[in-house]
Amino acid sequence: MNTIQHQAYNSNSLTLVLGGTGKTGRRIVTALEAKGIPTRIGSRSATPAFDWHHETSWDACLKNVAAVYINYAPDLAMPGATDAIQAFIDRAKGHGVKRLVLLSGRGEIEAQACEQIVQESGLDWTIIRASWFNQNFSEGAFLEMVTAGQITLPAGDISEPFVDVDDIAEVAVAALTETGHAGEIYEVTGPRLMTFADIAAELSNASGCEITYVPVPHDAFVAGIKESGAPKEVVWMLDYLFNTVLDGRNAYLTDGIQRALGRSPKDFADYASEVAATGRWRPVTL
Repeated sequence: MNTIQHQAYNSNSLTLVLGGTGKTGRRIVTALEAKGIPTRIGSRSATPAFDWHHETSWDACLKNVAAVYINYAPDLAMPGATDAIQAFIDRAKGHGVKRLVLLSGRGEIEAQACEQIVQESGLDWTIIRASWFNQNFSEGAFLEMVTAGQITLPAGDISEPFVDVDDIAEVAVAALTETGHAGEIYEVTGPRLMTFADIAAELSNASGCEITYVPVPHDAFVAGIKESGAPKEVVWMLDYLFNTVLDGRNAYLTDGIQRALGRSPKDFADYASEVAATGRWRPVTL
């Protein structure tokens, strides 16, 4: 971003990254700081703290903010999300925010209702629609399954174009800091469709360990998640994703990353090789 653009955007000086300690958020924060862009992390553990369930925490976080990356946890399809997004945007406008970048969900009707709120805000907006992340297998709920050598999920043989979080973050940073992205909906995918069995094969190849995919009944999976003590929001989200979104509706490729960044998205095999080199998938030994 050139100096003139940066100065023009500095009537308010900060970029607020909601979910700034999460998968996409912490990558966005790192990239913005590397560009020398003043950044505020929106998180319950940050100072000032941000909590979607406590509107009184929002004002301190929005002070002197020009642009906001909105990542609603746990998912925009969650009941109450539209009310929260509307309330947040109303406050953001009151604080002089000029630009919004929303992380949304592919194939989620409820998420698109939140998108509409952003689109009708009167502010510059960009929407990034994504679904299954590569990093679910290295940073998320499925990491323990991978290290145990068995991915047990109710996914059947449905194909998904898994997308890399690094790519999502790069699109978000471009939308937050550059011109030319306002009014764009970037639906982002990886470069190929993959089943969970394909994922297991790629993970096995990269890690040098045998990792298999074992389909399980949906109800048994959800019951197991509940018994593990997972927060109710996580249980709800996984139930929703596997029971509603993972039905083939997203089994096609899009050009969102190419349009936003002018390059192809990262392939799962490249992601797997990078993570394997860190040793994160070493088998668990008793």
